[in-house]
Amino acid sequence: MKSSAAFKNSNLSLFADEPETPVSRRWETEDAVDDRPIAQNPPPPPHRPTSAVPTWLLRPLQSQVLKAQHDATTRTLVSLEEFLGRPLHAEAGFILYNRDCLEALRSLSGSRFRTQLTVTSPPYNIGKAYETVRGLQDYVQWSVDWITAVHGVTGPTGAFWLNLGYVPVAQKGRAVPIPYLIWDKTPFFLIQEVVWNYGAGVSARQSFSPRNEKWLFYSVSHSQYTFNLDDVRDPNVKYPNQKKNGKYRCNPLGKNPSDVWQFPKVTTGTNRSSKERTPHPAQFPLGIVERLVRVSSNSGDVVLDPFSGSASTGIAAVGTGRVFVGFEIREDYCRLSVERLRRFRQLRDEAERQPSLLNDDLGLSELY
Repeated sequence: MKSSAAFKNSNLSLFADEPETPVSRRWETEDAVDDRPIAQNPPPPPHRPTSAVPTWLLRPLQSQVLKAQHDATTRTLVSLEEFLGRPLHAEAGFILYNRDCLEALRSLSGSRFRTQLTVTSPPYNIGKAYETVRGLQDYVQWSVDWITAVHGVTGPTGAFWLNLGYVPVAQKGRAVPIPYLIWDKTPFFLIQEVVWNYGAGVSARQSFSPRNEKWLFYSVSHSQYTFNLDDVRDPNVKYPNQKKNGKYRCNPLGKNPSDVWQFPKVTTGTNRSSKERTPHPAQFPLGIVERLVRVSSNSGDVVLDPFSGSASTGIAAVGTGRVFVGFEIREDYCRLSVERLRRFRQLRDEAERQPSLLNDDLGLSELY
């Protein structure tokens, strides 16, 4: 079959006894007619990989936010170094330790260190390069242990966002969502489950192709927790001018994003690789983390990621005026994270010098 440029619309109907209409048609090439049902549809929009950094994270922070971030970093370092020693890397808004998170969190149990928010995606126990596969019960217990340790350093109005995938369970299920195994085994209070829906993924023949992962939204308190809905409203409203009794029905900032979020995955491949792609094999997109950081914390708050990986949580925290504290057991991922932070600051400096680029849909982030 030749390229799509060689296609033209045909006046032939798809079925011989079907009346010819503009909707019912098939595609033909110079030497063949494509009778496949999918060929009736218009071609899908071209894949657009995620950018190196979402444009909104490149907007410069106000001076008072930068000062609050700097002061909070200094205070946080003092409370951490007393129990953990010096981190591998520290600068304004970003503190990274190269060590096991469970060991570190247990060491902090008697400290003054407190986090307002934890955002993380631990190993899924499926044999990735950075993990040791455990027996299922051992994995569940390990998960309970580190989550309990996170709870111990979370402030009274703090939140915990947990991303997990799927595992096979012998004689029970082929791909069981890990949240179903641990959701009620921690001291946190579960607020809700958010479904992350994405387009790219593995294919399947005996089931529907998986295109989602879960984010569990927990808090320490049942009712008192930070939730900045106005900071994350979706301006893409279908009927923005609809009124009731002379007043607009929709919030002027946009709608509640709901509990199903559509963000592209960080992809690989020729002409498909995301510009934010790093060598880390399980990287989630900055767009998701930025939303979580904004909704569940405020400027100057501490944001923790006990499985820092490529430091997506760290970039989102720095970019929104928070203070990131990360633990990562692999030194190569730590070095990668520091380099990624350097590139982020370079992009932000460039945006400050050329603010007009931030008004472009592509923005500076598409240049790298």
